[in-house]
Amino acid sequence: MLYSSCQKRKEKSTGGSIRPIKQKKRHFIPEKDKIIQGEVNKLLIAGHIREIQFPEWLSNVVLVPKPGGKWRMCIDFGDLNKTCPKDYYPLPRIDQLVDSMSGCELLSMMDASQGYDQIMLASKDHKRVSFITSDGMFCYVAMPFELKNAGATYQRLVDKIVQPQLGRNMKVYMDDMLVKSKKVHHHVEDLDKTFAVLRKYLKLNPGSAPSESVEDVS
Repeated sequence: MLYSSCQKRKEKSTGGSIRPIKQKKRHFIPEKDKIIQGEVNKLLIAGHIREIQFPEWLSNVVLVPKPGGKWRMCIDFGDLNKTCPKDYYPLPRIDQLVDSMSGCELLSMMDASQGYDQIMLASKDHKRVSFITSDGMFCYVAMPFELKNAGATYQRLVDKIVQPQLGRNMKVYMDDMLVKSKKVHHHVEDLDKTFAVLRKYLKLNPGSAPSESVEDVS
């Protein structure tokens, strides 16, 4: 699915086929290699990646600094993304989301932690979302956020999941979800309906996904 759409576009525009690119492994200092190893182990344990022997595309790891001196491991899918057509599925407008809160007495905001990782990739695409480290080659089995259309894909899926509540008592922007109630005494019922939908389609982890409530934003 990921690769076929890219290939059709390339063949139509150039008359040829896409030549997969395998990036040469980047070298990191031992301290950063250890960080990468730790992040890879976390992804393996979570089941988001697996080892691969014959990748078609091969990308490198990039470490991005985070506040507090920590690092975020990302994958440089730049070469692959260049071959993919853009998904123009619309994201909600922030100003309209803010306006929709007017008159609500109670809001609950939730963050879908690692939401992208809950979207599984087609098995034939695993060899295209591969990356290399000092410990070997790995591929994603869940959708990595670095893919060109990951955001649009996630927004489309979540919109479908919560469609009955959109515009009524719920708004979604990417992995941020808002449950809103015109009256305080309706809020528990609105949350119950929301959690019923999320339990059906998403893996909930209350211990690591705290929610925040805000009263009277009218």
